[in-house]
Amino acid sequence: MAFESIKGTRDILPEETKKWVDIEKKIREVCRRYNYKEIRVPTFERAELFSKSTGKDTDIVQKEMYTFKDKGGRNLALKPEGTPSVVRAYLEHGLSSKAPFHKLFYIERMFRQERPQKGRWREFSQFGVEALGSKSPYLDVEIILLGMDFFRQIGLSNVEVHINSIGCSRCRPNYKKHLREYLLKKLPELCDDCKRKFKTNPLRILDCKVDRPKLKDAPHIYDFLCKECKDHFDAVVSILKKQGVKIIMNHNLVRGLDYYTKTVFEYVVSSLGAQNAVGGGGRYDDLVKIMGGRDTPAAGFAIGLDRVVLAMREKDVVSNGIDFFVVTIGEETEKIGFSILQQLRNIGFSGEKDFTGRSIKAQMRSANKSGAKYVIIIGEDELRAKKVRLKNMKTGSEEDVILNEREIARRISEC
Repeated sequence: MAFESIKGTRDILPEETKKWVDIEKKIREVCRRYNYKEIRVPTFERAELFSKSTGKDTDIVQKEMYTFKDKGGRNLALKPEGTPSVVRAYLEHGLSSKAPFHKLFYIERMFRQERPQKGRWREFSQFGVEALGSKSPYLDVEIILLGMDFFRQIGLSNVEVHINSIGCSRCRPNYKKHLREYLLKKLPELCDDCKRKFKTNPLRILDCKVDRPKLKDAPHIYDFLCKECKDHFDAVVSILKKQGVKIIMNHNLVRGLDYYTKTVFEYVVSSLGAQNAVGGGGRYDDLVKIMGGRDTPAAGFAIGLDRVVLAMREKDVVSNGIDFFVVTIGEETEKIGFSILQQLRNIGFSGEKDFTGRSIKAQMRSANKSGAKYVIIIGEDELRAKKVRLKNMKTGSEEDVILNEREIARRISEC
């Protein structure tokens, strides 16, 4: 029989992998500058971890988790998101006793059994950050700025920040009461999923892609915030504006997870259509306590890297190619070309050459396709003169350089 990948999964082939490696490199560089440390968590956890933290009535837990029993009879789940696992690790390893404040990031595979869509897979990758131990509005802002910095680094300049506050356990019940009264009149025209949510958590009806246009006149939670939540949110908005961040107030933004408090936000790329959110996050000040720890304010986000790659493709953002490509003409020049290739690689440059004996024209096509910044051309004339021809692929300019890897490296670096 012919085997195929499981629906909702896919292979990332070498020409695509390069983009992922470049993205992950930029993630680590941005997080280094913001002093976030990498954490790696298991692929599967106890299923109860997610039902307790994410919420037993959320779509993730109700419909999308991959669950199974192991040989010991334990109910396990492939992790559908990262925050509960990070908080579990934070508590299990006593990180709070080692330092009062921790900033962590992860790049992990996640799993959700939902209908595959454009840029949404059942096995997918997320970049997330979690900061635990501070209730400062400046932390909310730092996290949002870190995400925007990441998008700039990968060439996505069309990302919008949508923001809202969903209050806390003190002020949210009063809002839910008024929201239920409003939704009761709309209930007959809402979808079946929203009718179910009306009984369990009416806030998530505001996030429904189907019914959202019908709820434009829904009461705004901002009008029901307690003084602490209102002051916090006003401070976040004020700081963001001072940092020059253009934000969009979205009063229907609630996020789909139970643990959020106060600030919630999403990163949106409008060119992606209806499914335009590439990531989001917010505060989860109660989660550590819910999971058995001390009262610990926290905030974070998760960005879907599959959606990011799709957005880059839509914007025609091209990852940087290799530093150089060696083009040779004839057997003797190939020996020299291979030697230069390895010598330049050994001192830190990325390079390639043709290994199939093709014509110079075909080699130049490969060099162009590889995204090489420079082409090192070695023909018989160059060999006799003990030089190479160095071509700048961006400007098209060419120059002769002494046949010495240090001199070639110097010229590539200078240009």
